[in-house]
Amino acid sequence: MTSYGSGSDLVYLSATEARRLFEARELSPVELMRAVIDRAEKVEPVVNAFTERLFDEALQGARQAEDRFLGKGGLAPRPLEGIPVATKEKHAIAGRTLTEGSLVNVGTVATENAPVIDRVLDAGGIIHARTATPEFSIATFTHSRLWGVTRNPWNPRFTPGGSSGGAGAALAAGTALLASASDIGGSTRIPAAFTGTVGFKAPYGRVPGVAPLSADHYRGDGPMARTVDDCLAFANVLTGPDPRDHVSLRPKLVLPTAYDPVAGMRIALCVRLGAYDVHPEVEANTRDLAQALRDAGAVVEEIELPWTREDILKCLAAHFSTIFGALVSEIAAEHREQMSAYAVAFADTMAVARERISYLDGLRAETALQRELGEAMAPFDALICPTSAVPGLPAGDDLLGRLVVNGEDHGEPLWAPMTIPFNINNRCPVLNVPSGHCSWGLPTGVQIVGHTYDDATVFRIGKALEQLRPWAYTPDHQPAL
Repeated sequence: MTSYGSGSDLVYLSATEARRLFEARELSPVELMRAVIDRAEKVEPVVNAFTERLFDEALQGARQAEDRFLGKGGLAPRPLEGIPVATKEKHAIAGRTLTEGSLVNVGTVATENAPVIDRVLDAGGIIHARTATPEFSIATFTHSRLWGVTRNPWNPRFTPGGSSGGAGAALAAGTALLASASDIGGSTRIPAAFTGTVGFKAPYGRVPGVAPLSADHYRGDGPMARTVDDCLAFANVLTGPDPRDHVSLRPKLVLPTAYDPVAGMRIALCVRLGAYDVHPEVEANTRDLAQALRDAGAVVEEIELPWTREDILKCLAAHFSTIFGALVSEIAAEHREQMSAYAVAFADTMAVARERISYLDGLRAETALQRELGEAMAPFDALICPTSAVPGLPAGDDLLGRLVVNGEDHGEPLWAPMTIPFNINNRCPVLNVPSGHCSWGLPTGVQIVGHTYDDATVFRIGKALEQLRPWAYTPDHQPAL
């Protein structure tokens, strides 16, 4: 195979373009993997996205992928053949550590692969690194006592978000072409927004998960990438039923790769979601993106939702205290001294919530919000709104008090991300795409929200926005690391 471009050119290739170059024998999977590894060695001391490096195994996998593209051994290339994929540490790999960022779990070794890991490997993806999360993946930032602070490549004073912060940081830093993520309250979309990448929260059941939290209807695993096409291709690999997950949907959905333009579509714009105080720069970028859709022939109408903070808090308190919070509380009962301050605070808050609100109370609140969203969206094909009310969060801050950034008080940290309403409405597919940049040196993002299980529509709009307002990682548009 011939040599292609410089290391910088290679590491910011899209996965779909890399796959095309492999097929054309213009690029070797080995050359690409070496460039990604070299990039990681250079930037990881600043970014700290990786918890484990599997570089030797990855180079061997790249050699095997090269043989497939050269026709050796009679094996055809698979959908992700030769593509460097960073996977979230919580996505278990048999025989490797499974700590979820907690000192409590040091020494724990996974006994089988998570379903998303099997999907990556079966598709020919090469897992070259595992990515950092906050402890137990419970926060909107990424740092822990076990792994230290993960930083945003666009501005290291800020976090890349959480809980899939290592995934977003790796994509933005050029140390992965694809990354696995998960989302129970925004853990895919928040880091995608803060790092200028693309993240897909699939509808509940679309991507198989791991028991017992696979039964939690707020959560789900999914793909992150730098382009919509890459995110779509990765989603097509990850979706489909798995016998280990009773709620995984059949038949497997295969999304189309080509879509009609947005002309004639009806799209709702909701800036505040009823309850959020949105930073002026985030709002401006969101409105600019809405105008781009109008200019392309879509009908964009601004709406407001009747949601209140009290409504959303009822859902959160009842749901998280009953399931995820109860799990963390069990751990805190025995291992409190080994846990991060934010993990302990989460466990304690959930213990109080369990005494004050029932799961049934939460279901009543959830179904009210779900109906209100359904009725508001009924005249439209989709809805767009900001992903975060503020452009970024400070790196290394446990966010246990007020959110103070750049000397400005932005209120309670809970109301920074605008993602949780769509975990409450978790049958809706949601795609984060970049909406622009802010004066903090960070990207901003918008959520494209579809009707229940209408995945194709959010990708249709996402692909249009990528053409209308390009965010490609070109030499003049990438972090200065």
